[in-house]
Amino acid sequence: MNTQPTLFKGLLIAVIVLVAISSAPAQSQQPSCHTPQEDKAATRNNMVIPDVPVLDQHGNKLHFYTDLIKGKTVAINFIFTTCTTICPPLAATFARLQKEMGEKVGKDVHLISISVDPVTDTPERLKAWGAKFKAGPGWTFVTGEKQEMDKLLNALGAAVSKREDHSPSLIIGNDHKGVWTRTYGLAKTNQIIGVINDVIAGKVNDSSATEEVKK
Repeated sequence: MNTQPTLFKGLLIAVIVLVAISSAPAQSQQPSCHTPQEDKAATRNNMVIPDVPVLDQHGNKLHFYTDLIKGKTVAINFIFTTCTTICPPLAATFARLQKEMGEKVGKDVHLISISVDPVTDTPERLKAWGAKFKAGPGWTFVTGEKQEMDKLLNALGAAVSKREDHSPSLIIGNDHKGVWTRTYGLAKTNQIIGVINDVIAGKVNDSSATEEVKK
């Protein structure tokens, strides 16, 4: 009986198995092109902010990126003055940040509240609403022409069809270092301060306060 074909087939299978085993470690050591962490960082570090014209609570004409964001660390939330649900708590959170962070507000971090109802929220209304929460230097309220504000809200992932549906998210960013993240705007003050301090340092905080907000 001729056993050469069977022997040859067996040797061929053995060689294939050995090649597969020897190549497996090398393949596992190859870096992934897009790991989940890399995608997460890319999303956070590629924030594109339009330099739209806006008005602050004092009626000053500003350009959003140039005057309020460029080179700074900022915390941004979204409110409207006739809101009776989440907006007052969001403002109260900023008020506590302002109190607890003291002189750092306006220096190390700038607080920005953007109106999602610019048609109603004039600078005067924003100033009066901010006064209820004792808003001080370093806390800017922003409104403007609806078309420009819609462009800004879209870029920040905060556009909604109904103002009442706006997210309680808080965007914290360090423009100088290109670090941006989103966190829950009603989280405990010390948790938010922790995220702010990490962003000031140029890193993203992955604590329980931090959550990605889907656009």
